[in-house]
Amino acid sequence: MVLDSPERLKPYLDIATEAALAGGGVLDFWRGNLTQIDEKGRSGDLVTNADRAAEAAVLEVLQRHCPQVGILAEESGAIGDHSGPFLWAIDPLDGTTNFAHQYPFSAVSIALLVEGVPAIGVIYDPFHQELFRAAKGLGATRNRQPIQVSKADRLAQSLLVTGFAYDRRETPDNNYAEFCYLTHLTQGVRRGGSAALDLAYVACGRLDGYWERGLSIWDIAAGVVLVEEAGGQVTAYDGSAVDVRSGRLVATNGPLQEPLCRALAQVPAIALWSQDPSTWPSV
Repeated sequence: MVLDSPERLKPYLDIATEAALAGGGVLDFWRGNLTQIDEKGRSGDLVTNADRAAEAAVLEVLQRHCPQVGILAEESGAIGDHSGPFLWAIDPLDGTTNFAHQYPFSAVSIALLVEGVPAIGVIYDPFHQELFRAAKGLGATRNRQPIQVSKADRLAQSLLVTGFAYDRRETPDNNYAEFCYLTHLTQGVRRGGSAALDLAYVACGRLDGYWERGLSIWDIAAGVVLVEEAGGQVTAYDGSAVDVRSGRLVATNGPLQEPLCRALAQVPAIALWSQDPSTWPSV
């Protein structure tokens, strides 16, 4: 193991925190002042000048402190040497669509993977000035105060959250049926629009569980550390060990893990609408 003690993670946790706050400061500047909003090739997959500027601020901090560590960034892609045991995974603006519409649910997300496993997670929400931090073996905090997951032990008691991937128009594996089914089994299912914050909210007990597909490693790696260090559980849909590169996961407070995975396994995929917009229902 590269890190033989959780204490060795502390300097990296501080670096990730500095980077997240730097990115958040940039997002504060651009809030309500966007001058460029583009699509990245898939309908609804937006990128703005705020994404690019926040990523530049995050990269400056990480590369200044850790020039030897490779980076996987949403906008810039692979940077540096990825052959080593450490890898940063960063999303400078998770919730770009929300940000573009001035809907206050977006965050900077920074994770450090050690030998492919998320070991540090920092998520900063500049809208509400909430800083979520966690490192393997060191616990999880919100604004430097310890957090823990909820105690709900039945789906009927729970409030869940999920999301819908950008390819939802093209695949029957689009989460619509699951959303409807779980809405009937729980006290409600929310759709936040930021995977990073969804996971942070599970970690601090505001939400009891989360599932989603079609995700990227920078969307979820930081949140995985937060949930696990706050006492929760993260797995694949079938309950096996999660692979953060797989693009899908289930995260809960722990008692709800098996019930949620079982419920998801019972839902048949919803049929696709035709890709010809002329055949869609009129509104």
